[in-house]
Amino acid sequence: MIHAEKATHSICRMVDLLQVSRSGYYAWEQRQSSQPGPREARRADLTVKIKVAHDASDGVNGAPRITADLREAGEVVTRKTVAKLMRENEVRGISPRPWRPVTTIVDPNPHAIPDLVRRDFDRGELNVVWTSDITYLATNEGWLYLCGVRDGCSRRVLGYAFADNLHTDLVETALRRAVTFRDPATGPTAKVIFHADRGCQYTSSQLADVAEEVDVRLSVGRTGVCWDNAQQESFWSTLKTEYYGRRTFATRAEAIAAVSSWIENVYNRRRRHSALGQISPVAFEHRLTTVAAEAA
Repeated sequence: MIHAEKATHSICRMVDLLQVSRSGYYAWEQRQSSQPGPREARRADLTVKIKVAHDASDGVNGAPRITADLREAGEVVTRKTVAKLMRENEVRGISPRPWRPVTTIVDPNPHAIPDLVRRDFDRGELNVVWTSDITYLATNEGWLYLCGVRDGCSRRVLGYAFADNLHTDLVETALRRAVTFRDPATGPTAKVIFHADRGCQYTSSQLADVAEEVDVRLSVGRTGVCWDNAQQESFWSTLKTEYYGRRTFATRAEAIAAVSSWIENVYNRRRRHSALGQISPVAFEHRLTTVAAEAA
């Protein structure tokens, strides 16, 4: 009461009327000012939850994905608030760094393969455009090469293969796995566009024969123009920035097991993708197939 009325009445007069000590009132006021109010308590609670979400992402996620995590857990919070609390508490996500691939070896006698994509990777449907590329991974045993195949719409990694060389067998294995293990619920894979750069593995007679056998259409971008396969190169940047570049691997076998687990369990199933509305590729595909099934 004294605190509520002190703007209009003298504290000395009120303590006398209420027969309380002035020192007692000031002690109470000091205790109140030392305790956090509702706003401060809310900020403290959010900060704890932000740190938990950041730790759960292996220290990778920034404000957009952490905001999505909090909202999924029932919190009503804006991205700006999350970003501000992260800055104040020195909680930082990891930002991909630009890089240039060095695994493209141009075939001097390539087949006449057109560019059927022209940078339009996402056609709004599954199994319309698949992108592929090869990257290198360092281990203490030497280089390890990884070929991946992704759906341009869902960004899901469908097939991948590892080798200690850059033979076309690497690409063939990844493509065959993508076709073989693609979920039938996502629709047929016949006539899907299989897009890559002009590396000799993708313009070889061997891959042309495989493409005809599994019924996919080959497509390649221009020589030396990384933007023509930007979606796949973005995936390599994510893999190396958020996972591989933060670790060391003694053997190729160790790297294969670790990267395979990250692709299947983290990237495909857990990592939120901004282009998919901050959900994972698997969740996005499930949403599309569910809507299609209900509409049928």
